[in-house]
Amino acid sequence: MPEPPPSSQRRGRLFRFGAAFVVLLAIAGYLAVQYVTGGRGGPGCRVVSARGDGATYEFSPEQAVNAATITAVGTARGLPERAVTIALATALQESALRNIDHGDRDSLGLFQQRPSQGWGTPKEIMDPTYASAMFYDHLVKVPGYTRLPLTVAAQRVQRSGFPQAYAKHEPDAALLAAALTGRSAATLTCEGRPAASRAAGPQAVRAALVRDFGRDALQPAGAEVGAGTATPGPPASADAKSEAGGRTVVVPVTAGPGPAGERDPGRRGWQLAHWAVANASALHIQRVTYAGREWTAGRTESQWRPLSGQGAAGAEKDADAVRIVTAQ
Repeated sequence: MPEPPPSSQRRGRLFRFGAAFVVLLAIAGYLAVQYVTGGRGGPGCRVVSARGDGATYEFSPEQAVNAATITAVGTARGLPERAVTIALATALQESALRNIDHGDRDSLGLFQQRPSQGWGTPKEIMDPTYASAMFYDHLVKVPGYTRLPLTVAAQRVQRSGFPQAYAKHEPDAALLAAALTGRSAATLTCEGRPAASRAAGPQAVRAALVRDFGRDALQPAGAEVGAGTATPGPPASADAKSEAGGRTVVVPVTAGPGPAGERDPGRRGWQLAHWAVANASALHIQRVTYAGREWTAGRTESQWRPLSGQGAAGAEKDADAVRIVTAQ
């Protein structure tokens, strides 16, 4: 048989090269999604703008837990929302809000901090609460950091080789900060798919609250703060013991300062409510209620809905505490 003409051979090679290029692009896209979502199959969580401008950010349950911790550590110190935005943007750039055990040279964790540069031991740096505290320790030493461009403030802490890279994360970080500090009410939702490898139940929720917010988070309600340890004060509230067969953790909204030392109960309440939703998969949280609204795990629309049969008086009473109901 005669050989195909050279033009046909060239077209065949171009077709094969094109097909191979498309496959490589698909693989690269898949790997990028796996990196951003932590390899957990899909975002699962969503935050929307309270301004009605349509801005949204979607992220994974793993990222949600870490973002909530970073925020809680900052507000527990009475730092302003701007500090939280800077911290979240930095972690988005350095690790995509994932607590990774590798990086450039000996860099580790959410902020890619280096043991060799005095940030702590590898074990300490891999603790998101510790890593967040260390970031804020350095940030507050930057003169006028709240007035600086985000890239400048972050770079003064991180000393990155790519200082301008932080800027692209500022819009998403600002959305997260507004929700997770409680300034934007009912703007953060998650699907709440359980993570089987994590501890679950009311005691795990209490321990996580204390881990992120400090021991004062539950004290006004007299709730337990850890296994076998009770805080000083009156016995735990009847609600905490009886609701949903003992599966409810009642968290008072008056505990602890908010951003910049504010003690706005409404803002504090939405911070705690959004924190619970962000931790829903990790802690097997089934339902969160606050200020007449309710979030329930597993609803595909993932919305905060008005509590049925509750008028204005009931909503005002419900604003005294955030109620977190676990699956077990």
